[in-house]
Amino acid sequence: MADNKIIAPGLFAQDHNNSNRDYSQEKYWGKNQFNSSFPASLVAYMGYKGIKPVYLKTDIENNVIHTSITATELFKIDPLSQNAFYNFEAGYVGFEKFYIGEREKIDLVMVDSNTNESLIGLEVKLTAIPDSTTKNLSEDKYCSEIVVRPPTINFLACSLCNCFAGTKGRNTLRELLGTVPQINHWEEIDAVLPHYDKILNAILNVSQHLQKKQTPLIIQPIWKTVKGSAILANDCLDVFVWSNLSVIQMCCLQEADKTKINRPMRTIIWLYLMLFDYAVYEQFDYRRIVRLHSYNIANDKAFAISGIQSYALLKSPQLTHPRINKSEIKNIILGGGQNFLSPERRFDAVIVYSPELFD
Repeated sequence: MADNKIIAPGLFAQDHNNSNRDYSQEKYWGKNQFNSSFPASLVAYMGYKGIKPVYLKTDIENNVIHTSITATELFKIDPLSQNAFYNFEAGYVGFEKFYIGEREKIDLVMVDSNTNESLIGLEVKLTAIPDSTTKNLSEDKYCSEIVVRPPTINFLACSLCNCFAGTKGRNTLRELLGTVPQINHWEEIDAVLPHYDKILNAILNVSQHLQKKQTPLIIQPIWKTVKGSAILANDCLDVFVWSNLSVIQMCCLQEADKTKINRPMRTIIWLYLMLFDYAVYEQFDYRRIVRLHSYNIANDKAFAISGIQSYALLKSPQLTHPRINKSEIKNIILGGGQNFLSPERRFDAVIVYSPELFD
């Protein structure tokens, strides 16, 4: 007799028992939820198929290199394990001891439900290729814009502080940062700009020191369209993972401005101040640092890099030809879940207007 069991709307590897989102309810398919929940299931699906995400790390010279990472290594638990719990938009206890003030929620915290231990906190950035700066280039030059928000820099700082535990660790960090001359008015551009190169070098010294201790921080799934249109490419989906140290290198893609502080430079300054405060006081006030050191730039984002810029770091066979075919989306979005999507953003819209994907 045929199995006529009806599958409830859901996502691969997630249901209401192992996620804080119940995908049988339409409210959990909004753009903000989908942009992190779908990538988590994409990672789990790739793990199920034995496909490893591309892992961007740095070598001892702070160059970004490509390695690979399994889904289990990334999540610190098998994504298909009955003990794997997907906790979205949650506080990550592993970071919260390093900063004071209101708790920041990170996109995804993987939890071992057997021990209730929070295993890792990850930011998720679902990005489209090509972006507006690469859509008119040849297919092998397609890449995506990446927008990084201030909370991500907070989590970046916390992940670095985590490697300098105790008094001995903080003293080591203080020594690494100590090559910057005393600056009395960090909020003033004229006081900081002359010393920017030394601030950057101090951060790069920290990065080199931690080269063997880097950890995943950002999951960046890519979804590919035909020349930036609303039509999905056949070779449609893949996942890149940025280590905490490789995120620093995003800020080094454009040359420092000698006449003003731009967003990438400001991000490095924020990071320096967070690390220095941790080294001296054991904690830092992330929100205060961001608020007082805006340097006449809005704080809505830390920085953004265009596809032309990010291509230098992401260039790879997986970028040109993502490994998950569009025909497989129906294996990740289950039980008619696509009918709960509202076309508020491009990826949602492409799926909504491509019903043939689910035939």
